[in-house]
Amino acid sequence: MVRFEGMTTVPEETSTSVPVPVPVPTNDRRTILGHALGPLLRKTLEGRLGEIRWFRTDWQRSGAATGRARWTTATGEELEVVVKLPVSEREFRWLGRLQDAIEPLPVPKLLASGDLLGGYDLAWVVIEHLPFGPLGTHWEDDHILRMTEAAARFQAAAAGHPIDRPIRQEDWERLLKRSREAVRGQKISQPTRWRRTLKSVARHLDAIAEEWQGRGPIAWIHGDLHLANGMGRETNGTGPVVLIDLAEVRPGHWVEDAVYLERLHWARPERLKGRNPVRLLAAARRRRGLEVDEDHPRLADLRRILIAACAPAFLKTEGLPRYLDAALDHLERGLRRFA
Repeated sequence: MVRFEGMTTVPEETSTSVPVPVPVPTNDRRTILGHALGPLLRKTLEGRLGEIRWFRTDWQRSGAATGRARWTTATGEELEVVVKLPVSEREFRWLGRLQDAIEPLPVPKLLASGDLLGGYDLAWVVIEHLPFGPLGTHWEDDHILRMTEAAARFQAAAAGHPIDRPIRQEDWERLLKRSREAVRGQKISQPTRWRRTLKSVARHLDAIAEEWQGRGPIAWIHGDLHLANGMGRETNGTGPVVLIDLAEVRPGHWVEDAVYLERLHWARPERLKGRNPVRLLAAARRRRGLEVDEDHPRLADLRRILIAACAPAFLKTEGLPRYLDAALDHLERGLRRFA
């Protein structure tokens, strides 16, 4: 079924980020996919979609083809849009679900979408072009504030949809074991301090994990809140931030989004300038009438402990010495507060 803007029927990991296009090599599989399916998509959309110019972003890891094109609305207006195919079930579902959110939309406006193409189960979307961003390409002192505001708008819009999937259950025992093995077996800064601290985590892990698993309230969170997933509708960068990449939307506690954003700046604390993403998101939620539990600072500490303790388990992707040192500092502080 093809859905155009204004339709209300919506059925459920790729990014909808739209920076300046980077040409894709002609042998890139995403280009091949786009050129193969682009004409069929244009035919499906009955002439409303113009010629598609395929591109990629430097950080794009998915196999989706992404392109820019012109879109003709039902009233004859022409808009710059982005085409993506295929998109994951979760991305497809949440782009559709949140189109009825109170303006400004916390996600890109959806112009058309479908879950079939050429007789195949293949989800695709046509969304508005967002001219500014991502925020991660340059730093401004208000980035953290604007991202937490965007997260609160997203969480408020998603709250109207019932939880229809299980909460993610992390295997903290396995991850901690991997961290301890990594500290023993690889060159890592301050190994003695790491071994001592991880041993302390192991002693308290059951209590920490049990308290964390009992957290509440559980609601929909973005799940991948970072500056590369923040865009803007205004060319000068003003106005509310639009969140992209809905592949990790899941049930969780709202502090998970805040601590995720915070920990990406552990190695560069000067950028936060004393701003606390957990406090900022709590304040933004209160302004929107969302629940802010009294024990959320405690839950944030538990999340910091668990994430920081797992840092050595991911040395290939998070092994920068500056980040590991910062994670160790947060881990020790969290343990002191936990005790």
